[in-house]
Amino acid sequence: MSTKHQGKSLKVEELGVSFGALRALDGVTFEVAPGEILGIIGPNGAGKSTCYNAITNMVTREGRVQIGEEDVTDVPPYRLPSYGLRRAFQQNAFFAEMSVLENMVAVSQHEHGSSLARTIFRPIASHAGAKRARQEARDALNQMQIPERFHDARPGEVPYGTQRSLSIALANATGADILLLDEPAAGLGGEDMKRLVALLRRLQSQGMTLVIIEHHMDLIMSVTDRIVVLDQGRMIASGTPAEIRKSPAVLEAYLGRAA
Repeated sequence: MSTKHQGKSLKVEELGVSFGALRALDGVTFEVAPGEILGIIGPNGAGKSTCYNAITNMVTREGRVQIGEEDVTDVPPYRLPSYGLRRAFQQNAFFAEMSVLENMVAVSQHEHGSSLARTIFRPIASHAGAKRARQEARDALNQMQIPERFHDARPGEVPYGTQRSLSIALANATGADILLLDEPAAGLGGEDMKRLVALLRRLQSQGMTLVIIEHHMDLIMSVTDRIVVLDQGRMIASGTPAEIRKSPAVLEAYLGRAA
């Protein structure tokens, strides 16, 4: 599978979400350039996951979303991958009864899938397409540093760190241009964390636009170019990791209520 990305920016303007009287997201605005990693942080309940849901049109929301030069505000969630936007969720989600390799083939099959008529009347071509799909899926797993010894195992049979990498690999699928990651470091430590950092750096070097929600501050501070800080649904700060470390508003959000 190709590792080249088209270099699409993500721009959101005045995103707002209300659940009855609760204002869960209010006026959130930011832009992420190709090859840039943006971190989104904030205390529990700050609106981080709601922000992702708003970007991907999974909740009723206000505001505008733009991918590259295209306004995708009214594009339904299932069509956003065709614009290059994909999302990996906090909880690993796999086809549990299928192998790691089969999971990758499944999420990529729209490029190689065979219709019933094609299978019946052109079986050789159909078989060739399936073989090509498996090889490209294997190549994609290797590129995401998922060892071949795990390709024929079920996801639940591989180490947790590998499961997290697989979750990102499946979200990337046939090559996302913009990838939203929700706590990719959850449950990781040691060598698994180092592998995650290397993976994020590699995707960035390939021109992917990355947005990461994360509670692991060491990871956020080490890999992001810029950080957006949410608190009670509002954007209270944005800037480089160095600027965020010194922000009084951020210190208040994280520490003020406990003082």
